[in-house]
Amino acid sequence: MSKTGKTPATIAAQAAGAVDAATGGAVPGISLATTYLRGEDYGLVRPGNVYGRDHNETVRQAEEVIRQLEGAAASLLFPSGMAAVAAVFRALPSGARVVMQTGIYWGTLKWVREYCVRRAILLDEVEASDAGALAQACRSSADMVWIETPSNPWLRTVDITAAAGMAHKAGAVLVVDGTAATPVLTRPLDLGADISMHSATKALNGHSDVLAGVLSCREPGLPMWREIAVDRHDAGAILGPFEAWLLMRGMRTLPLRVERMCSSAMALARWLAAHEGVAAVLYPGLAGHDGHAVAARQMKGGYGYLLSFLVRGDRARALDVVGRLRLFQRATSLGGVESLVEHRHTIEPDTGIPENLIRLSVGIEDSDDLRADLAQALAP
Repeated sequence: MSKTGKTPATIAAQAAGAVDAATGGAVPGISLATTYLRGEDYGLVRPGNVYGRDHNETVRQAEEVIRQLEGAAASLLFPSGMAAVAAVFRALPSGARVVMQTGIYWGTLKWVREYCVRRAILLDEVEASDAGALAQACRSSADMVWIETPSNPWLRTVDITAAAGMAHKAGAVLVVDGTAATPVLTRPLDLGADISMHSATKALNGHSDVLAGVLSCREPGLPMWREIAVDRHDAGAILGPFEAWLLMRGMRTLPLRVERMCSSAMALARWLAAHEGVAAVLYPGLAGHDGHAVAARQMKGGYGYLLSFLVRGDRARALDVVGRLRLFQRATSLGGVESLVEHRHTIEPDTGIPENLIRLSVGIEDSDDLRADLAQALAP
């Protein structure tokens, strides 16, 4: 239940109440204007609308849907997930200290490492799913703690409430990348996080046709949030109105998609765990997963649509399995209605990813069909 008293299903289906005010249409329209009129006295015809760089009603409507889903004070959209990541780091002063979870999405980690060198920011990487290791890293003062839960592609889970306590004790802001959970399963701000981040390209949109990122804050007075908002306005890292409309359209089915994807992912994880050709399954929904207890506390309604498994064999065997799949499409992304498969070592060489690891993003297809596809691909 959100702070508005509505469930995620209702918020999403009704696009947080957005309609086409100009025509009375039940479907929100698209505002494409880049500039706005002034009256004869040069006052704004519509207060708050000056220029399209930061003033667009369609973008605002999409942000409102996410704000309500997150239970946030405010949400801001960006043209990609990485643009949202960059916006947070640009709000840090030179010489800041950041504690960052290691083993997360490689695109984030690579960019952050390089940015911190350029800006003389001290970056301490830690396995944040290890509460003791995170606590040790937070014994010294810090400006920000960044975690990703569940993580991609290791599916490690971090206790957000505990991480928030550690971060705040160190004087740091806690930022949580919840892309693999979505606000339907986990609301980091309710658990003490200061800023929640998502690559909206993934499950929020869910149709593999929009690049977007979003940040949401628990307290609008947070100094970092004010820096982020000003930087977005001045630097122009905005999402276009058509992309915002597509995102809003995709989010209207988000709870339904997530429910189906989680159910299928759990079924496939259990099946894979019992398969003789599989050495290990990484999925927080499995009772034997190291982070299962944490996930059970902070993920409501499912354990996500992302899972990884290790085939018995080497790189050649893993690539053979990936190559034989017919329903799982071989492509780089996750969270769409279509199921995807990746050989992560090919995508991220020299990052410690095992050569026999295969990552699955489970879509909304029939789970029996997906299982049959995996069965024929794993056959000797």
